[in-house]
Amino acid sequence: MSRLDRRGFLTRSALTTLGAAAGLGAGLAADAGAQAPPSDYALEQRALGARIPFAGRHQAGILTPAPENVAFVALDSVAPDRGTLIEGLQALSGEARRLCDGDVVGVLELDDPPPDSGILGAVDRSDSQTVTIAFGASLFDGRYGLAARRPKRLIEMPSFTGDLLDPTRTGGDVLVQICAAHRDTVVHTVRELMRAVAGRFAIRWTLDGFKSAQRGPTPRSSTRNLFAFRDGTANPDVSDARLMSRLVWLGGRSGEPAWAADGTYQVVRTIRMHVEFWDRVGMFEQQNMIGRERVSGAPIGGTSEFEEPRFDLDPHGHRIPLDAHIRLANPRTEATADQRILRRGYNYHRGVDPADNLDQGLIFVAFNQDIQRQFATIQTRLMNEPMLDYITAVGGGYFFAPPGVRGEGDWVGSGLLS
Repeated sequence: MSRLDRRGFLTRSALTTLGAAAGLGAGLAADAGAQAPPSDYALEQRALGARIPFAGRHQAGILTPAPENVAFVALDSVAPDRGTLIEGLQALSGEARRLCDGDVVGVLELDDPPPDSGILGAVDRSDSQTVTIAFGASLFDGRYGLAARRPKRLIEMPSFTGDLLDPTRTGGDVLVQICAAHRDTVVHTVRELMRAVAGRFAIRWTLDGFKSAQRGPTPRSSTRNLFAFRDGTANPDVSDARLMSRLVWLGGRSGEPAWAADGTYQVVRTIRMHVEFWDRVGMFEQQNMIGRERVSGAPIGGTSEFEEPRFDLDPHGHRIPLDAHIRLANPRTEATADQRILRRGYNYHRGVDPADNLDQGLIFVAFNQDIQRQFATIQTRLMNEPMLDYITAVGGGYFFAPPGVRGEGDWVGSGLLS
């Protein structure tokens, strides 16, 4: 299924089209006279109008389908007091809501600064955009009197075996995840959000990511990471509400602060892939390290991507090695069933490093109910995998994504700071 096909599908799947954007499209069609616009143009306009509501019980950008482009922006608060922090978070949510809902670009007097950068034209189209806001452990230090309200499992991300975490690319008081179908939409949103929170937050680090194209062979086929293997095959079913309540969302009786109910913990890890070295490894060895066929995505010895690897029938690792990535990450046992995480990964490319090696890799993103029970337990098992020779975690952090906004005047984090 092509990129435009998938966006069209999202549009048909209960997403609404912004009225102003539709009006703009109608005006463009009228200008063209009787000649109908090309079909690919029509699909593009529908895709740009696809809307995912900002408001809801849970924040969007967690269970919602992941569009092709993302930017992560980690912020440090420079607010001098709690009141200014609240103003900053209100401004962040308010601008995010406007951009996700879509809006006509306003016009002021010609000698006034424009209210919008204007890089998207006369209308800021919704474009399947989501903005997800999460808090880091450092926000709960002594500055704003929030220490007693910190989510119980929220800590600074530790350095695991093999990690080389760069402090300038790690942590942050607030993390903003911006996803959209088009790159210019993401760039525009970063720019507008930063304008809205100027003087309250300062950028600590940013990272842009992208999804590989959907190249089949079926519409369900997972896209590939930069090691050429399919990524996200074993993700839990986000349509299963009971499963999401077990693995992702915090309940009201979780032992967490009451304001955290319906939120989730977010793990972000910038994983550098040493692609020059990986590309020198034989296919057989690559597949044994992952545990899957590179082309089809099937478990070694299988025929299709979503086929169960049946580790129970291969207890000694004759078919899929005992230290293969898929075996360590998800052993598929009753004891490990509640350790699963919801993945939302993206590829990244940052040019070259000072040694002229490609700086490429994976933005690993996971949502989970309990970081220690889920992500940290999995990561500890993965310390024994041979793929560690080809990857290095260099940044990211642990964050907590609060519940979504409810009413018109609500904002992300209102329960924490009210």
